[in-house]
This record gives sequence, structure tokens and C-alpha cells, in this order.
Amino acid sequence: MTKDQKNEVIEVLKEKFSQYSNFYVTNTESLSVAQISKLRRACFDKEVEMKVAKNTLIRKALESLDAEKYSGVYDSLNHVTALMFSENPKDPALILTSFRKSLNGEKPELKAAFINGDVYTGDKNLKALTQIKTKHELIGEVIGLLQSPAKRVLAALLHHHAKQAAGTAEAEVVEASPAE
Repeated sequence: MTKDQKNEVIEVLKEKFSQYSNFYVTNTESLSVAQISKLRRACFDKEVEMKVAKNTLIRKALESLDAEKYSGVYDSLNHVTALMFSENPKDPALILTSFRKSLNGEKPELKAAFINGDVYTGDKNLKALTQIKTKHELIGEVIGLLQSPAKRVLAALLHHHAKQAAGTAEAEVVEASPAE
């Protein structure tokens, strides 16, 4: 690889790291070409971009953007590395989990995940990453929580109104009875 080609790869990676606030660093070392193609297809279906690059080029791209911000990722840059970029922090974890189930294996292995400024290192974090709430899920929960008290007040008012209406109807029946 020439110096110009390396610089081009670094620039592409810098664009991706700037574009996405979530990315996963995975080890795809023992996967066959057919398995890698299947993984790429799964990523494409979920709108997750997958890039394979040399670890030194990945490190240079990260360092040129913000060396301190990405420092927790550097130790995971070893062996064969595939990067997974996504708007949704949960999608790459779901892809990796389902892909492993289909292979009955441990690969691809999660080396690190950078989620909105936080670094998760090690494959042990994969299950926790599948349970991350997305921005839309959190907004939905907040709206639900905000609506809940209003719904209870409204239900209480309607119940009280219905109770009052029933009480008024009973009183009219009682008043009409003695006038026989």
C-alpha cells in the first residue's frame, strides 16, 4: 500500500468517525469469506456500515480527530479489525449476537464499542449493548411517563363526573316515587 493510498484510507475513516457517534471494533479473524459476506449483508440490511482497515490506519485516523477522546479504543486495535458504524447504538450489537447464534460460535468478537462518547471494551459487554435504549425509545418512555399522570387525573375526573351523574339520577327517581 502506497503512502497516498494509506492517507486516502485515513481520510475515509476520519469521515466515518466524524459522521457517526457510535462505532464497534470487532475481531473477524477466523471468519471465512462467505461468512464475512453474510455479515456485510446483515449490516447492510440494518443500515450499519462495515469497514475493514489496518489497525495502524484506524489509530492514526482516531488520533488525528481527538487522541484523548478515543484513547480507550486503542488497546483493542489488534488482529483483524472490522469497524461497524451506526446511527443506532444497538443495531451492531444485535447483528453480532444474531450472527453468532447462526454460526453457533464466538466470532465475530467485540473488541470495543464507542457509544456517544463512552467506551465499552471486551466481548463481555455485548449482551449489555443489545439492551441499550435508542434515542427514540427513550423519548417514547418519557412521553409515556409524562402522559401517565394526566391520564390518571382525567380518568379520576371522568369517574367522579359519572358518579355524580348516577347520584343525580338516583335522587330524581327517589323524588318521583313519593308522589304516587
